[in-house]
Amino acid sequence: MNRISSLFGIQFPIVQAGMVWCSGWRLAAAVSNAGGLGLIGSGSMHPEVLREHIRKCKAATDKPFGVNVPLMYPQLDTIMQIIEEEGVKIVFTSAGNPKLWTGWLKERGLIVAHVVSSAKFAAKCEEAGVDAIVAEGFEAGGHNGREETTTMCLIPSVRKATTLPLIAAGGIGTGEAILAASVLGAEGVQIGTRFALTEESSASEVFKQHCLKLKEGETMLSLKKLSPTRLVKNAFFNTVEEAENRGASADELRELLGKGRAKKGIFEGDLEEGELEIGQVTSLFNSIQTADEVMRELVADYQTAISRSYQW
Repeated sequence: MNRISSLFGIQFPIVQAGMVWCSGWRLAAAVSNAGGLGLIGSGSMHPEVLREHIRKCKAATDKPFGVNVPLMYPQLDTIMQIIEEEGVKIVFTSAGNPKLWTGWLKERGLIVAHVVSSAKFAAKCEEAGVDAIVAEGFEAGGHNGREETTTMCLIPSVRKATTLPLIAAGGIGTGEAILAASVLGAEGVQIGTRFALTEESSASEVFKQHCLKLKEGETMLSLKKLSPTRLVKNAFFNTVEEAENRGASADELRELLGKGRAKKGIFEGDLEEGELEIGQVTSLFNSIQTADEVMRELVADYQTAISRSYQW
């Protein structure tokens, strides 16, 4: 058992990312029951919906689980209050300054991890007092760092910058990738895309099937003037690309994005006008599995990868 497993009280140091419109209580509970750490993604939930998901997750598993909270959330005070009231023990924060809430959460006995995209921000996390760092390369789906640093470059850089327990994220979806991340200095992994395409994911079946047919190069980082986001190429992506190429302002892009664009794509399955967020690693997979099957395969393939590692 390493520092990540010990910190969260889990069997395997595998964290299921808290993804908008994918990470409800069913997915979180399934991953936790399989020995990993399931996260409820609060970014697409109204406060009382989050409360409902926390309660259902507690009823579905007696294993540790947590909540992912994007710090750009408009009702942050209410969200954090619900997390405290419902007795959640683990919070992963992202998309913001870890100093804002880490102290408040730690005072209430919660374990806090924060997602970063650079070694500079990893050092700030240590100053803020977080318990663990998630270093996410730009291969990841959804919101990304402006630095566009790949996971293979980011992990060793962050490892040099901090002594905190380190979780690798971005482009990780296989046992072989878990081994590679561990060799680079990570003590655990956070996996989004692979779990977004499981049976328990709350994403639309249309979205899942579409992502499973994607080939290498069919996702791109977009919306760089707002919040860099990896998207599947579709009609909406083409509209954004055209606007960016002609120098559209952040306000123009914000208006183009509008409200509910990610819900339209991921949750409702509008493959043309929706915002389809998924990671590069989706091109490696072609079938929907249960979260338990994914966990078993990740662990088995990791062990196989160790045994067949090439000797130099």
